[in-house]
Amino acid sequence: MTVTGIITAIVIGAIVGALGRLAVPGKQHIPIWLTIVIGIVAAFIGTAIAGALGVAHTSGVDWIELLLQVAVAAIGVILTVSLYRRRGVR
Repeated sequence: MTVTGIITAIVIGAIVGALGRLAVPGKQHIPIWLTIVIGIVAAFIGTAIAGALGVAHTSGVDWIELLLQVAVAAIGVILTVSLYRRRGVR
C-alpha cells in the first residue's frame, strides 16, 4: 500500500465514519477521533464484504460498496456508544 493509498483510506474512513454516525439516531457520546477510527476500520471491512459479494469493482462509483461501508460504520458507532455507556465514560 502506498502513502497515497493510506491517506486516501484515512480520508474516506473519516467520511464513512461521519456518515455512519449520522445514520444512527440520537446523540452519540463518543469523541470525534473515535468516529474517524471506526470509519477507517468500517471502510476496510466494507470493502472486504463487497469483494466477497463480488461488487467491489464496478464501472463508475461503487455505491453498493459505499453503502456497505456506511452500514458497518453505523453498526460500529452503535456498538461503541453502548460500550461507552456501560463503562460510564463520557
